[in-house]
Amino acid sequence: MAQLVQVVGAVFILIAFAALQFGRMRAESRTYLVLNLVGSLILTVLALIDRQWGFLLLEAVWAIVSAWGLIQLSRGQQPGPAH
Repeated sequence: MAQLVQVVGAVFILIAFAALQFGRMRAESRTYLVLNLVGSLILTVLALIDRQWGFLLLEAVWAIVSAWGLIQLSRGQQPGPAH
């Protein structure tokens, strides 16, 4: 079951990445950020359970960055580099 959940988390991130690469989604879009946040949170929890520290670091930072982008959007600011 954990493997299925892991695949679902990875698929969320990969859908966002592929959509971005094929010009179907923007990195600043709410959908892109939500897909990355949900996928990385799933993988973060599984990495923590399995004590996979490198994977935990990667996915936790990915989740934090995605959440920060969503916070910026909710404040009416465009996520991305500081201007």
